[in-house]
Amino acid sequence: MIPPSPDLLSRRALLADGSFGLGRLALASLLTGARPHATPRAKRFVHLFMAGAPSQLDLFDEKPLLRELEGKPIPASFTRDARYAFIRKDAALLGARFPFRRRGACGANVSDALPEFAKIVDQVAIVRSMHTDQFNHAPAQIFWSTGSPLPGRPSLGAWLSYGLGSEARDLPAYVVLSSGGGTSGGAANWSSGFLPTRHAGVPFLRSGDPIPNLSRPAGIDEAAQRDAIATIAELNGLRHAELHDPQIEARTATYELAFRMQARAPELTDLRDEPQHVLDFYGCDPRKPSFARNCLLARRLLERGVRCVQLLHEAWDHHSDAEGGLRGTTRDTDRASTALVLDLQQRGLLDDTLVLWGGEFGRTPMVEANAALKRANGRDHHPQAYTVWLAGAGIQKGLQLGATDDFGFRVVEDPVHVHDLQATVLYALGLDHEKLTYRHQGRDFRLTDVSGKVVGKLFG
Repeated sequence: MIPPSPDLLSRRALLADGSFGLGRLALASLLTGARPHATPRAKRFVHLFMAGAPSQLDLFDEKPLLRELEGKPIPASFTRDARYAFIRKDAALLGARFPFRRRGACGANVSDALPEFAKIVDQVAIVRSMHTDQFNHAPAQIFWSTGSPLPGRPSLGAWLSYGLGSEARDLPAYVVLSSGGGTSGGAANWSSGFLPTRHAGVPFLRSGDPIPNLSRPAGIDEAAQRDAIATIAELNGLRHAELHDPQIEARTATYELAFRMQARAPELTDLRDEPQHVLDFYGCDPRKPSFARNCLLARRLLERGVRCVQLLHEAWDHHSDAEGGLRGTTRDTDRASTALVLDLQQRGLLDDTLVLWGGEFGRTPMVEANAALKRANGRDHHPQAYTVWLAGAGIQKGLQLGATDDFGFRVVEDPVHVHDLQATVLYALGLDHEKLTYRHQGRDFRLTDVSGKVVGKLFG
């Protein structure tokens, strides 16, 4: 048998140490990133993205006038400049499908559809004055995620990875967990856009290997794989010295990260080490994909240094039977969302984790009824006003920010645009949205385009 060459042994040693040639530089940049522009309030961000658009009028923003005038057309003065996807401007009004009650010491008025949320209402800030520019799902989701309604821009998680790097040596900086249906905006919601590809979100699969092709192929042992990756890194290093292409660094870092994840990711996604009382707390069956399982995985990812975790739950598009649809969706999400906040708090992680819950827009105060489409008692898309909530990272506890008119149609107090919320998330993590830029095609781009302002009232 021919003994391995000294060069091969040295490559093995370098890879075993986790730093080989160009990979050392690529991994270092991936782990450290740029310095924050200011002292951060949060180290990490978890986005509970309720894709499909929850009805704020049935969950957070009670309007007694809607119940009083249900069945009558909305005044024409409200809808003069409005555009809708499926209903007429003179559609009849529809009151809330659930009773509302005052919750917690803060007295927030919250629907009976969210009984678990009532347990954390004093820990969160409710923003009832969100608005956006888009009224269809795909462009609105991409607009929230990237600051543009068109695919091709970097997502918020990618900007966080680019600006701050990662605290996790053997996991991605940005992980995406999906439940419900597939999002209308698709992979554009977690794309790296024109940023180096290592900053893109990494979707975890719902069962089996968390990432495709993560398992080592049959017939390939660890030593052989190390040798292969070390050789590829060596060749990439030569090519990078010639071309100075940052994507070569990105590929090298991806190889090394994938190698490390082969040991880390299966342990991470195996929930058998979680006590039964924790599984019950989340309402999680560890054998079945669900939003609850993803919330528990999110906590485990955050504990291990992942910078950004995005949970996408596409199940809120209730064009018909808003009441029945909301009963099912809140049953699937309310307990787990609440458990995640409380679990982070109990583990001392909430103070430096920013949690955001919300969708891409809201739902109309008018009813959607269309016999041809077999729709009745639903709500159409509504970009003019909707609700989100935030927790952790210095967010003012029990705050109720903003207000809408008596029909819940437009914001009348403390409006918060999507770009404002994006700027606020970056601010919480120590980044200035006007300074976090990347030069592409001859000009500097940023997440918030040319607008956005930090919502200072959110912080205590």
